[in-house]
Amino acid sequence: MAVVAFIPVRGGSKSIPLKNIRDFCGKPLIYWNLKALEAAPGVDRVVVSTDSEDIVRTVKGFGLSKVALFSRSAESATDTASTETAMLDYINRAEDQLKSDDLFMLVQATSPLTRVQDFTDALEWFKAGGFDSLLTCVRYKRFFWNADGSSKNYDYRHRPRRQDFDGELMENGAFYISRVQAILNSGNRLSGKIGVYEMPEYTAIEIDEEDDWLMAENLMRKHQMTEVRDYRMVKLFLTDVDGVLTDAGMYYSEKGDELKKFNTRDGMGLQLIKARGIKTGIVTSEDTQIVERRFKKLKLDYLYQGKKHGGKLAAALDICQKEGIDISEVAYIGDDVNCLELLSKAGFPACPADADQKVLAIPGIFVLSKKGGEGVVREFVEKIMNE
Repeated sequence: MAVVAFIPVRGGSKSIPLKNIRDFCGKPLIYWNLKALEAAPGVDRVVVSTDSEDIVRTVKGFGLSKVALFSRSAESATDTASTETAMLDYINRAEDQLKSDDLFMLVQATSPLTRVQDFTDALEWFKAGGFDSLLTCVRYKRFFWNADGSSKNYDYRHRPRRQDFDGELMENGAFYISRVQAILNSGNRLSGKIGVYEMPEYTAIEIDEEDDWLMAENLMRKHQMTEVRDYRMVKLFLTDVDGVLTDAGMYYSEKGDELKKFNTRDGMGLQLIKARGIKTGIVTSEDTQIVERRFKKLKLDYLYQGKKHGGKLAAALDICQKEGIDISEVAYIGDDVNCLELLSKAGFPACPADADQKVLAIPGIFVLSKKGGEGVVREFVEKIMNE
């Protein structure tokens, strides 16, 4: 019994043209599922069914050993064709490559947040549960209502707390498992005794519109692109100013004096990490007395102002030399393109939730939940101290 993963990807897409190979967190969208399936030990081969030469070239470029390409028929690649049509198109035309009891895993490229663990655990759950088919769901803890004004899934007179509320299982469309023969008999991805594999709530998103794309990228960076790091190795904590310690706003008095708004919780955060014996500093492209006064008030260790066009990385390396440490032991939080070099080299890079898109796309960067000026430095400090 083989396990065959099947990913149908059309070249045509009305909402997002060629979305299946559009850049998603630095790689074509389809890459993420292919990468996970390649690493899943229970998956024997992966079939990409497509009608697009652009997709064919892109997939071939990945050089993945399990992946094979299948030329999707024109009838199964129309705007109105169902996914089942594409599944049956492959099954019927690849009979010599499939057995009736093989497991057929339909995987949706528009759900890139699926992990190796999900594929592996779901296959084990399918086999252990004696199911005929399986689908993935997330537990959605929201209160639903009927159009007639009656509550659907809870008693509004006794509103439960979220932690006491079971919620409802919602199909997230990530992947489905069935036997080849069951698909042929039913003409459907699901039939017979159906099992449910529950995935994390953040995987609920499917990419159909531009807004979905932006949200999915942020979720990917937050949950799956942050490498496991040992924050006990941090010996130097550096921060930018505008857009990090401040909200990036430029304020002026009646006399034309420039003003900046700092968050006191950030100040406390810097004091807390300094008390841990970690050196602290500010590295910024600005050069103002306001920042110098803030630096002196907080009694930080280093201040480098006016650092532009690679100057921030040079400043950090200069501090490393003075302290006898490596750039891999530096935590740095920045928000804009002039922070890119330092963020790409620092061992522990982080950015606010509203950072520039190029910063958000840095592999492994820790994207914080707060925006600049909202206490984002304190959030990062607590992350480091609590690990």
